[in-house]
Amino acid sequence: GFVPGVRPGRPTAVYLDRVLTRLTLPGAIYLALIAALPSVIFRFLPESNVFFGVLGGTSILIVVGVALDTIRQMEAQIMMRNYEGFLR
Repeated sequence: GFVPGVRPGRPTAVYLDRVLTRLTLPGAIYLALIAALPSVIFRFLPESNVFFGVLGGTSILIVVGVALDTIRQMEAQIMMRNYEGFLR
């Protein structure tokens, strides 16, 4: 593969490193906020103990990850069904 507009070799490595660095920090902060959200809500709304006691931050991350993966798999299956006519 190649990156359009970037020369192969060292410039591509530098470009990819820069892109990954820019994406990693905001993504990590976002995940930390999502994981801590149930604890923060429980702290300020003690009556929500039943819901947030069962569904913690890690559980939310797992459920969302599984849901997103399921959606991607369904989209891939739909795309494959559209291409079946071309494969025969």
